[in-house]
Amino acid sequence: MNDRAVSVFENYEIEILRTLKGRGALLCETQEGWFILKEYTGPLARLEIQEKLLAAVKDNGFSQLEQLIRNKEGGLISYDQDRVPYILKTYYEGRECNLKDVRECQSAARTLGRLHNAMHLPELVQEYDVPALCMENEYVKHNRELKKVRRYLREKGQKTEFEIYLLHHYDFFYEKALSAVEELQGYANAFDEAAIKKNGNFCHGDFQHHNILYTPDCFTVINFEKYLLDNPIRDLYLFLRKLLEKNAWSVSLGLNILTAYETQRTLSEADRIQLYYRFAYPEKFWKIVNFYYNNGKAWIPGRNREKLENLLRQETEKKAFLDNALK
Repeated sequence: MNDRAVSVFENYEIEILRTLKGRGALLCETQEGWFILKEYTGPLARLEIQEKLLAAVKDNGFSQLEQLIRNKEGGLISYDQDRVPYILKTYYEGRECNLKDVRECQSAARTLGRLHNAMHLPELVQEYDVPALCMENEYVKHNRELKKVRRYLREKGQKTEFEIYLLHHYDFFYEKALSAVEELQGYANAFDEAAIKKNGNFCHGDFQHHNILYTPDCFTVINFEKYLLDNPIRDLYLFLRKLLEKNAWSVSLGLNILTAYETQRTLSEADRIQLYYRFAYPEKFWKIVNFYYNNGKAWIPGRNREKLENLLRQETEKKAFLDNALK
């Protein structure tokens, strides 16, 4: 973020005491507390819903989250001299959730349960006709992409070492992806867009340790830009997956986190089924393939090979977690 962004603060009714550079953002301290200025690349309509969502969640009793700030003209977006768009949000001093601290992760899971209770907002869904995201449709799209890349790799003449290695293990993960979607089709009406819209539950969309700040006495949740209408299991899955990948897919740890979450929000049978298939689907493999195919195939970073090797090494542990914790 360039220094010209500092001038954007002039659009707001705040008296700045000092500014600091953050990760891709600009922080400012005021007598009312801290604020954060960030570039925004999404549509205004989505930002308007985000503001309503954050306010409604706060009204529902979950106050440990950021709020969007309107400028002097009443707008949610302000521009610098180069017409770069920015948004201003409240900011909280704190550190990221420590994934090596089990008690802290349990507390974060309880926080997520409370957040999901407050994000049950069917009226907001109806008012703005918010589109829903269906897990099955999402995975069907991923499978089409996996099929396309597999065909590309098979037909490619001279292959790099990474491409040979990727193709060698491709069918193992591709079959898992196809199997997961085929089994999901047996729950046709339970997870479709109509059911999701009827339930009226929003998700944070990116609930991982970077966006969970440990502030005095509680966790504060930030960065709601990826919010969406879906089963709350999406957030729980992401948090759990990140945690378990770093802890050898510990069954006991996974169960502890699920128990902590359920102290605030009980998981239904449909929730547990969805959680199982989110883990069963090889999403990390799809991400590796997607990154390879869409980011310049002539240059394959070694990190991609390492990620694939790690994925293969953890497969047995992951299967044990699925069989012992979620079945």
